[in-house]
Amino acid sequence: MEDCRRGSLLSCLTSLLLFFQLPAGGSAEEFVVIGPSDPIVAVLGGNITLPCHVSPAMDVENMELRWFRSKFSEAVFIYENQQEQKEEQLAQYTGRTSLVKDFLSQGEATVRIHKVQASDNGLYTCFFRKGGFYEEASLELKVAGVGSVPQVHITGPEEDGVRVVCTASGWFPKPQIQWRGANGEKFLTFSETHAQDTEGLFSVESALVVRDSSSGNMTCSVLNPVLDQKKAMAIFIPGWRKAQLYADWRKEKFQALSVTLDPASAHPHLAVSGGQTSVTLEDTTEDPGGPCSILGQEAITSGRCYWEVEIRNGNRNEWGLGVCRGDVERKGWYREGPELGFWVLGWYRDKFCALLSECQEIRDKVPHRMGVFLDLKEGDVSFYNMTDGSHIFSFPLTSSTGTLFPYFMIQSGDVSLTICSVVGVPTETSVPLNNPPSSLEESVSLSGDGISSGSAVDGALPGADSPLLPYGPEAM
Repeated sequence: MEDCRRGSLLSCLTSLLLFFQLPAGGSAEEFVVIGPSDPIVAVLGGNITLPCHVSPAMDVENMELRWFRSKFSEAVFIYENQQEQKEEQLAQYTGRTSLVKDFLSQGEATVRIHKVQASDNGLYTCFFRKGGFYEEASLELKVAGVGSVPQVHITGPEEDGVRVVCTASGWFPKPQIQWRGANGEKFLTFSETHAQDTEGLFSVESALVVRDSSSGNMTCSVLNPVLDQKKAMAIFIPGWRKAQLYADWRKEKFQALSVTLDPASAHPHLAVSGGQTSVTLEDTTEDPGGPCSILGQEAITSGRCYWEVEIRNGNRNEWGLGVCRGDVERKGWYREGPELGFWVLGWYRDKFCALLSECQEIRDKVPHRMGVFLDLKEGDVSFYNMTDGSHIFSFPLTSSTGTLFPYFMIQSGDVSLTICSVVGVPTETSVPLNNPPSSLEESVSLSGDGISSGSAVDGALPGADSPLLPYGPEAM
């Protein structure tokens, strides 16, 4: 102020005015670039935006804008001279990036990445330059994807229990595995291995030895740690001795059932041959109007029994086999599942799977010969590969299952399902015993009546209370 007194008031005011008009940094070109402070989470296959803005706010439309990975030359997106520049763009981002231009005049610039891939995961830098001045900011993108529902199956006896394996694929990042018993107790001791495919997605395999005391439902859950979402699958562990998880040993307590097909229950497009033991789809161009199914003549109400089926061309055509209730609806486009009275394995939509609320893939190959073991005493139906005797899948049965029938379905192709003859068992409807009754825990009870083709309407999906139903993605 002392200088103001010495000079003219006008000169002093002019100097002060010029001083206050200068930016804090001393240059009208200076700014800072600000990116998001928290990681951005992107879901595999979706779209995501990487936002940055300048402060103080100013028009950035005429600036050079660049988003890059670890090196300046590894460009994700470049905007210069008011247009996109593609010469330095990384090949993996070609055709997958765009600039959101809505707020360029306000200092905000956002690049959008389309169809997010696992390789997009990591650190990014956004770079803004105007003339000779530039600034940049870092941001992190976390890619996450929920993969397949886990598949759980028994591989056989081990130590003093049975070995249960859980597999899943298509997850990112590396998923976490959790095992729980029927009472909700967590199991802490199990093996776990991971692998990545060419797209960077993880598959996981976990194995657990279940002791005899842990029979019942075992649940394997696969968790995405970024999304905090999981998928789970339960499997029913029979309460028998571990040897019975192989077909040869299991035959000790099961009667061989001589199954014959009931032509009266057959869809019109099915051809029955071989003394009513083999079924194929007729060669016709007419639309069958839904699955073509047929039942066995044997109505089973109690006991333990099994039969074997030879499957020809089973990995090229749609088919299914197992058991069903006598009152199921089988006309038109009906659905199969435990809540609808069907306990079925087969080949559907190019997958070997168990029919639950959806087609749950089984990683085993389609066996040439499959055994169906029905236990109405313990309450389950189990499927075995009769070539090597290994267990494939088990469904639990409710106490209100009622009368059950062998079930066979063909929907397309030249597949054939043939009931195998069992040595020593006459081919008649009743079930004689190969051994004296004292060697069996319980005989098989058959009702005297077969079943004819029933009227049907489309069914609903199985309910969520089925013990083997998978859970959808959910927060833990």
